[in-house]
Amino acid sequence: MLPDSGFSADGQPAAESSVDADAVPSSAPEPFRTAISTLLATTVRPQARVERIRPPQRLAPWTFAVAVDILPAGHDSATGRLVVLYDPDGSEAWDGELRLVGYAQADLAADMAGDPLLPAVGWSWLTEALQQRGAEHTAVGGTVTQTTSTRFGDVHGPTSTTQLELRGSWTATSTDLSRHLLAFVDLLCIAAGLPPEGVAVLGDR
Repeated sequence: MLPDSGFSADGQPAAESSVDADAVPSSAPEPFRTAISTLLATTVRPQARVERIRPPQRLAPWTFAVAVDILPAGHDSATGRLVVLYDPDGSEAWDGELRLVGYAQADLAADMAGDPLLPAVGWSWLTEALQQRGAEHTAVGGTVTQTTSTRFGDVHGPTSTTQLELRGSWTATSTDLSRHLLAFVDLLCIAAGLPPEGVAVLGDR
């Protein structure tokens, strides 16, 4: 189960609760309660740590969020946040009622710096993960930003680092969000350089 770090309903912080049946208030719409229960019940690969966090305010009448961290274990680090937005009245821009917003950040190998195809590749990690997990969705969109930082003087760490930031959102076509969380974890694992789930590399043996 995920640690309880709070949630908001109708844009207001709510009282602390357990992470099972009380993860959202009983007054929440049933589709939202169902969506969150499927999210909390999802088992992710052992390299990923998923924790509840307080969601952004005023984005939707009902919101919920988790933070996802990929434990390095010799690989590049990757971290992200997945926010669930629910509006019973729907939204024309969403093309539905249940919107997911994902933010991913990853440190990449130095030899990837300056690759003009990197943003497109990063975006494909999201779209292909959703497709491969069978996370049915619509109205997907977002941005990918590539940044390179160079250290000078008495600053510890590598001389140059490359970081990829992805911001994406999409509308789930059902209230089962398990596949969407698994796809988001897959995205972060790919960014961290981990092999697909269930695949071992010779160096790990």
